[in-house]
Amino acid sequence: MVVWQGYRMHILVTGGAGFIGSHLVDRFLAEGFRVRILDNFATGRRENLAHLANEPRAELFEGDIRKLGDLAKACRGIDVISHQAAIPSVPRSVAEPVLTHETNVDGTFNLLMAAREAKVKRVTFAASSSAYGDVEQSPKVETIRPQPKSPYAIHKLVGEYYMNVFAKQFGLPTVALRYFNVFGPRQDPTSQYSAVIPAFITRMLAGKAPTIYGDGQQSRDFTFIENVKQANFLAATAAKVNGEVVNVATGRQISLLQMVDLINKMLGTNLKATHEPERAGDVKHSLADIRAAETLLGYRVIVPFDEGLRLTMEHYRDLAKQGKK
Repeated sequence: MVVWQGYRMHILVTGGAGFIGSHLVDRFLAEGFRVRILDNFATGRRENLAHLANEPRAELFEGDIRKLGDLAKACRGIDVISHQAAIPSVPRSVAEPVLTHETNVDGTFNLLMAAREAKVKRVTFAASSSAYGDVEQSPKVETIRPQPKSPYAIHKLVGEYYMNVFAKQFGLPTVALRYFNVFGPRQDPTSQYSAVIPAFITRMLAGKAPTIYGDGQQSRDFTFIENVKQANFLAATAAKVNGEVVNVATGRQISLLQMVDLINKMLGTNLKATHEPERAGDVKHSLADIRAAETLLGYRVIVPFDEGLRLTMEHYRDLAKQGKK
């Protein structure tokens, strides 16, 4: 049981029905937290929470972070907030900038106001490596001047700034976790804005060629979900955080063409990617320096990329056998 200042911690996970959020709910429950889940199911999926139907320590609150009234109710009696709610897509932020801004920027500000009013003791925030943009320095260190290329990247950067201001001006401890291309089970491979790994795996399992936007040389620091769960648990329970930003990644990069080769090797296939024009807002290369997370949070990579890819492959293969998506 997690005890902080003499009692069991009660955590609110916004976006708790989403891919990352639902995994965090599982981790916090496993660690002994009481968990309240806030989601409006715009992008979250009820099936991600179905296994919690009989879990007495998990409470679902259906609400919207754009509504202060919903947040005021959701924050009552909460010790820590894990803020994952967002519309997490660079292409969608380009296609729908108003909607994504309202959710990602206004919603984050609303959450901080509600957290301050409810005297929450800490807020952790799902930030994004997209904030770095195409800066040439590699690996990416938190002290680099951000150069966002998309509305989504700006949204997440604004969230970081608000986290810092609320920590320094209003005494609300925060920490922003800059995620680098998180992947794993429960990602939705069917959306037009789907992340690349589930999209590649599900197409290749079906014997279809994956689609790459650009030449395929673009590279990412793909981070398996178990590492993100570990970082969030550590951030929620760290001895002292006060507005910091830390990268959450593996410190290793792989190109999209290399990933296609790896998936082919795992499947015993020889499918060649088809290529489409580069998408607006995409960055070319992304590799993290993770020393700040190691120092501040005690973070370590617990599942490397290759093992995470294998586990993700097994998940989608099992779904395909069951006729599910």
